Amino acid sequence: MNYDGYTSPLSQRYASKEMQYLFSQNKKFRTWRKLWIALAETEKELGLPITEEQIDELKAHQDNINYEDAEAREKVVRHDVMSHVFAYGLQCPKAKGIIHLGATSCYVGDNTDIIILRDALDLVHRKLVNVIAKLAEFAEAWKDLPTLAFTHFQPAQPTTVGKRATLWINEFMIDLEDVEYVRSTLKLLGSKGTTGTQASFLELFDGDNETVDKIDPMIAEKMGFPSCYPVSGQTYSRKVDTRALNVAAGIAASAHKMSNDIRLLQHLKEVEEPFEKSQIGSSAMAYKRNPMRSERIASLSRYVMVNALNPAITSSVQWFERTLDDSANRRLSIAEGFLAVDGILDLCLNVTDGLKVYPKVIEKHLRSELPFMATENIMMDAVKAGGDRQELHEKIRALSMEAGRAVKEEGRENNLLELIAEDPAFPMDLEDLGKTMDPAAYVGRAPYQVTKYLDEVIRPMLDKNKEELGVTAEISV
Repeated sequence: MNYDGYTSPLSQRYASKEMQYLFSQNKKFRTWRKLWIALAETEKELGLPITEEQIDELKAHQDNINYEDAEAREKVVRHDVMSHVFAYGLQCPKAKGIIHLGATSCYVGDNTDIIILRDALDLVHRKLVNVIAKLAEFAEAWKDLPTLAFTHFQPAQPTTVGKRATLWINEFMIDLEDVEYVRSTLKLLGSKGTTGTQASFLELFDGDNETVDKIDPMIAEKMGFPSCYPVSGQTYSRKVDTRALNVAAGIAASAHKMSNDIRLLQHLKEVEEPFEKSQIGSSAMAYKRNPMRSERIASLSRYVMVNALNPAITSSVQWFERTLDDSANRRLSIAEGFLAVDGILDLCLNVTDGLKVYPKVIEKHLRSELPFMATENIMMDAVKAGGDRQELHEKIRALSMEAGRAVKEEGRENNLLELIAEDPAFPMDLEDLGKTMDPAAYVGRAPYQVTKYLDEVIRPMLDKNKEELGVTAEISV
């Protein structure tokens, strides 16, 4: 560990090694070399005097990058791309003269950024599918357990623990659709030249527009993309970054909402995030079991949501065909946005894999409020026995206020049923009223909705992505 200089918490604590590699120097510079090989192969196939021997030489040194040579050269020329062209040329003397032929820096820089975005979205997709899978197991297991539902965080008509989990799942499903859409629409920049006009390639191919038209599609195919953006300046549109980080922000919002719900439920002692045997909840209060994982999800999520402003602003201030005020911001915002959302998803995997439910506490809370919620049924039964609906409504309203006052002001148990049983307007004794206290009678279609949602929406998605299932996560702290 580096104790003398700043180390990003994203790499030290939160993001997985897999996501960290995607934004590493090795990934970037190896991809540069793959792009230079793709360009040379394309130019050879389209008729330029490039030999197979030169291509083979480039491929032989694709992954063994001589960083020391590149770093020494950059101190002299102050240009990262040309420094790596120079270093590659030292290893490939026969191919030295055709490396980067006709290209500008954005050929390797921007195309690599798109490739990394694609790979990062793929990793996010895989983890998101697994979060949904874990939540689906939880929803199935608890689909029938009645629980107190809340609107405005005030007690409302009951739901089930499983049905509440489907609300979390549905948020993530919307995000999954967004990930898939943005991923499916990514294109390479291609090789557009210094202002996007491909003037250098028109020169290389003696003004042959038909041949120049073939360059981008051939490079795209070699790099695993369906196509390149049809027009550009020197760079691809920075709106592409905006779309990618908006997806990350959407996932963060969904995770934040779920983590907040879990934190509130943990306060109520109804549901609890994983808590390890030797884990310390508080340095001062030994009895505490703080929801630190869910709190960390919320904390990182706020960062990702705010960070989505960066690419939007950067996109809006790109002058004409290219300015360089995007560079430093993009190095931070794109990498850190994806590292943070990766950490969020790992935390979500960890939490959803070990959620603890306390049915007795849930039942206790529900039964303390259920008499209020049963009043509609009680009133209807009294009407069937000959009572006046309006008079009964007023009596139940007054009795409910009295019972509520006793609970809040005197700390007494909810005695609404006793008050109703004592009122002659209601032809029911306490035993009759007790029969209305089955919590399952008040959850509506919640269990059915869970089954239907899992069967019709979630399981088909999981079947489609079954090769991605099985991801687990360990958190650092």
